[in-house]
Amino acid sequence: MAAFAVICIDKENSLTLRADTRETHLAYLRARPEVVRLAGPFMDAAGQSVGSLLLIEVEDQAAAEAFAAADPYAQAGLFASVEVKPWRAVIGQLP
Repeated sequence: MAAFAVICIDKENSLTLRADTRETHLAYLRARPEVVRLAGPFMDAAGQSVGSLLLIEVEDQAAAEAFAAADPYAQAGLFASVEVKPWRAVIGQLP
């Protein structure tokens, strides 16, 4: 298994779409505890969600990209950009 950071930045003015899709997104992540190690939103200065960070463990880059593409947020068109980068913990541990 390999670790990846999935860095997603929301499209502007997309809070309604994020809110409408949130429960489906969370269900997708919670249903895959063997993949998702950490997940949470990026926040702006006003405390509003403006993106997402996922730390996942999968077989390879292709599997990481497929996992990210199947996320309900991605399927709904929430993101302006998505980066999937290999990642390695140096300090601390993944749960």
